[in-house]
Amino acid sequence: MYAMTGTLIAQAGKRDLLVNILVRASALVLTMPGCKAYIVLEDLKDEHAVAVFEMWEDKAAHDTSLQDPRVRSLIAEAMPILAGAPSGGEYRVATNL
Repeated sequence: MYAMTGTLIAQAGKRDLLVNILVRASALVLTMPGCKAYIVLEDLKDEHAVAVFEMWEDKAAHDTSLQDPRVRSLIAEAMPILAGAPSGGEYRVATNL
């Protein structure tokens, strides 16, 4: 299994909008082949930060999701309200689900 984390920082006053976009992304990608989890987390210590945890059957499934026009549209919607480039990491899932 393949997992990713990401931290996104919204421009001042736009975190709720970013969360809305990411929740819509979650609903979409959870219907795609290979997606096991897409969890959106609001940071309790930083009012601008949102974290995302994604888990996929493999990296190829994740990469395929990024080619979907609906996913690309949501990414395009989120980009202008970010205060900077997202950060995060890629992981191999070591536990059984």
